[in-house]
Amino acid sequence: MLDFLNRYLMHPLMAWREGSPRLRHLRMLERTQFDPPEVIRARQLAAVQKQLWHAWNTVPYYRAAWTKAGVHPSDVRELTDLAAFPILTKADIRRHHRDLLSSACDIRRCRVKTTSGSTGVPLTIYCDDAAMHWKAACTIRSDQWSGYRLGQRVAKVWGNPEYRHFGLKGRLRNYFFDRAIYLDTLQLTDERIAAFARAIRRHRPGLIFGHAHSLYLLACTLQKRGLLDIRPNGIIATAMMLHDWQRVVIEEVLGCPVTNRYGCEEVSLIACECEYHHGLHINADSLYTEVTRDGHLLLTDFVNSAMPLIRYQVGDVVVPSLRRCRCGRGLPLLERIEGRDADYVVTPAGHLISGISLTENFANLIPGTAQVQIVQESITQLRIRLVADDGFNETSRAQVAELVYRTFGAGVHHEVELVDAIPPEASGKYRFCISKVLQERLQEASV
Repeated sequence: MLDFLNRYLMHPLMAWREGSPRLRHLRMLERTQFDPPEVIRARQLAAVQKQLWHAWNTVPYYRAAWTKAGVHPSDVRELTDLAAFPILTKADIRRHHRDLLSSACDIRRCRVKTTSGSTGVPLTIYCDDAAMHWKAACTIRSDQWSGYRLGQRVAKVWGNPEYRHFGLKGRLRNYFFDRAIYLDTLQLTDERIAAFARAIRRHRPGLIFGHAHSLYLLACTLQKRGLLDIRPNGIIATAMMLHDWQRVVIEEVLGCPVTNRYGCEEVSLIACECEYHHGLHINADSLYTEVTRDGHLLLTDFVNSAMPLIRYQVGDVVVPSLRRCRCGRGLPLLERIEGRDADYVVTPAGHLISGISLTENFANLIPGTAQVQIVQESITQLRIRLVADDGFNETSRAQVAELVYRTFGAGVHHEVELVDAIPPEASGKYRFCISKVLQERLQEASV
C-alpha cells in the first residue's frame, strides 16, 4: 500500500510542488525507447545540431577551438561528421573552465557537480535545471529495467549519503519520499554490514543499489551469516566494473539478476542493462556516443545547455556493439565496459573504505591537484601519487596529511609522490585506488 501511495500520490505531488516535469518526461521516454534505431538516430542528429549551434553562439571555448580546427556547426549533416571536431579532455575542462560556460545560462541557478570520478581528475561541471529534470527521468526509466518500480523502498550501498547535507529537511525527504536506507561505504565494518542486512530484512526494499564491489561484499556477509531470504525486485550495480565472479555471488545470495549500469557525474546516466542483461543500452535520449580506435569513449551531451560537453573523452574504455537487443528497444548497445575499477583500502582496524567513495571525499578536497591516485602499500602505509598544477603548495600537503588522518586513522602513514602523469594500465583501465593488501581481506569475507 505504501509503495502504491508513494508512486501515485507522493511522487506526482512532489513533482508538482517542485515544478518538475520529470514524470511527464518519464512517460514519454517509456514510449519512445521502443522506436526503431533510425528514428532514435534522427532525433540524436537534430539534438546534436542544435547543441552545436548553441555552443558556437554562446560558449567562447568552442568557437575558438572549432575556428582553429577549421570546423563549423553547419558541417554536421550526419552524426558521423562530428568526428572532424576536436576532442574535449579533462585537462581542457580544468584549463578553460570559465570559457566552457554558456553566456545564455544563469550559472547561479545551475546545479554544481564536483567529481574526480574513476580517473582521479577533479572537475566542476554546471548543469541547468531543464537538463537535470530530463536526466532524472532517463535514470528512473533505466532503474525500472531492473524490476524495481518507482515508489518502492531502496537500499543503497553508497558513500556519504547526500540527504545528510540538508539537515532535518533532507532526513524528512529521505524518510517519507526517497525511502532509502544506506550502508555508508566510507565506514564499512562487519557490524555495520550486519546491521544493514537486518534493516533490509525488515524493510524489504524493491531495489538494492550500490558499487559493484560493495554489493559483492554485502552478499559475502549475508552468505557467511546464513541470511539468504532477502529477495529484492531489482539490483543495480554501478560506479565501478561488475566482474562476472561478483555477479554470480550477488545473484546467488540475493536471488535476483544484477543490472549493470554505467554513468559518470559529468553527464549522469550513460548506459544500462535491460532485463535481458546482454549488453548495456546507451542513453541515446541524452547523449551521442563515439568509440575511438583504441576503445576510448567520447560523449556529446546534447541536453545540458549550461556547460555543453561535446566529444568529451570521459576516460573509460568500452566495447561497442552493432547488435539489436531482444527486448525490442531501439536504443543502441555497448557490449561491455572495460575501463574503470577502484579497490578498497583496508584500515588497521580491519574496516574497508571504498575507493570510489574516496574520489569525492578525498581527491576532490586536495587543492592544486590535476590528478590523484591512492596506492596502499601495506596496512599502515599509503602512497599518494599526485599530478600537481600551479596551485599546489605546502597547504596542499597539509591537507593531504589531514585527510589521511581523518579518513584512515592515526596509525596510517603516507608519502606524497609528485609525478608528471598517471597513465592507465596496459588494459586501458585507470585505477584511482590500488590496494596491495585487499585480496586477503576479501578472501576472509568470502569464507
